[in-house]
Amino acid sequence: MRVITVSRQYGSGGGEVAARLAQRLRWQLIDHEIVAQVAHTLGITQEEAEVHDEHVEGFITRALNALQVAMPVMPVQPTTTVQDEQIFHEALRQVVETSAQTGHVVIVGRTGQAILANRRDVLHLRIVAPLERRIAYVARREGLDPAQAKARIQMKDRDRARYLQAQFNRDVNDPMLYDLIINTGVLDLESAVDLALLALERKGAMLKVVTQELGPAAGMTAYPGHPADLRPPGSITGQ
Repeated sequence: MRVITVSRQYGSGGGEVAARLAQRLRWQLIDHEIVAQVAHTLGITQEEAEVHDEHVEGFITRALNALQVAMPVMPVQPTTTVQDEQIFHEALRQVVETSAQTGHVVIVGRTGQAILANRRDVLHLRIVAPLERRIAYVARREGLDPAQAKARIQMKDRDRARYLQAQFNRDVNDPMLYDLIINTGVLDLESAVDLALLALERKGAMLKVVTQELGPAAGMTAYPGHPADLRPPGSITGQ
């Protein structure tokens, strides 16, 4: 196993889980650092890159000019907003894939669950928690009152969801994007780390199994009898 991606609802403690995972594994944590790497690729400041990180907005002219020098194949100005967005997305994708190729990294956000979706040597985590627990977390960590914390959570979650939808046409809440979803509303952060490490070990052990033999049917025999269907009343199902 080379990589762990950590997608998280804002205020769920997902960033802290990722940091603890990296520390326990002695792997590199790729969080805000990846934004700095994208900024370096584009020739802009980290602050400018953060404006676009997990957002869908147009780039400034200087970023396009800098990228034109480094990558002459990119379109010359004037560019459209869609082209600007694709430039940032392509730079971000390259940084994520390069980090994954290097290995032993924990990538927080940055659509890593979608960019690296087809790699079996990557563990994809999703950290969630009830809204009221997240409000308390953000209020405490960021020194906000509950109303401010709730507004910030809603903004961050909305931005992340829109970015994933815009770039990959995927729903951030689609469970099929993840190997393990952990609710920190019922588990403490250290327990979340323990579960993630166990999943990493178990998924790693499955790398020797060919893809066609993976799944719940592996090693299972037929039921001894025909299973009965217990269905809701027809008045509910409409049948």
